[in-house]
Amino acid sequence: MKKYRIQKNPFVVPTNDGKLIEEHFGLASILSELSIAHMVAPPNWSEPFQTPEFDEYTYIIKGKKQFNIDGEIIVLETGESIKIEKGARIRYSNPFNSPCEYLSICLPAFSMDKVNREE
Repeated sequence: MKKYRIQKNPFVVPTNDGKLIEEHFGLASILSELSIAHMVAPPNWSEPFQTPEFDEYTYIIKGKKQFNIDGEIIVLETGESIKIEKGARIRYSNPFNSPCEYLSICLPAFSMDKVNREE
């Protein structure tokens, strides 16, 4: 048995906000204790506040992304990364005029049951 897995067909998460989410490893694709997703947030995109029960690492491939973390506004640009610890109240957005392409890694793996999105 091989001790590796190659992902050639990531699971494309259905969205209704124009955001592209391609999960390479996680609970919806190749089962893993962490999740790795390639994402593209369109211009002027945002999602509700949430308080995840997992750590999330984000690496910006291209563009800019805004984070509201416990009331503090942080903007990351191409080549920058961040780790946000579980339990932080956060809102992700791209209030800019260009798409933002990034990688997201969650540990443990992303789950809608553990993201705790506000209505």
